[in-house]
Amino acid sequence: MAIEHLLYLSAFLFSIGLVIIITKRNAIMMLLGIELMLNAANLNLVAFGYDGKIEGQVFALFVVIVAVCEAAVGMAIVLRVYHYYTTSVPDDISNLKEQR
Repeated sequence: MAIEHLLYLSAFLFSIGLVIIITKRNAIMMLLGIELMLNAANLNLVAFGYDGKIEGQVFALFVVIVAVCEAAVGMAIVLRVYHYYTTSVPDDISNLKEQR
């Protein structure tokens, strides 16, 4: 597989992630878009390290670890906010103090 094909696929995945972040109003879908963009960046790193260099793959491994941590913390925040405000739409949460 040529490197150009991988770069086109990565650009396509990044574009889909960006569209998801811009158009979706749900916080969980926004996290999904961020994850898709991180995976596109990982694909770029692996593609540029395809000729036998190990640095791209090692850096991609660190990005995967950061993405997993980001997903775990992000989902914990979204679940806590949903439990507190009973909505997952970020625009509906206008203040951080308790409403009764």
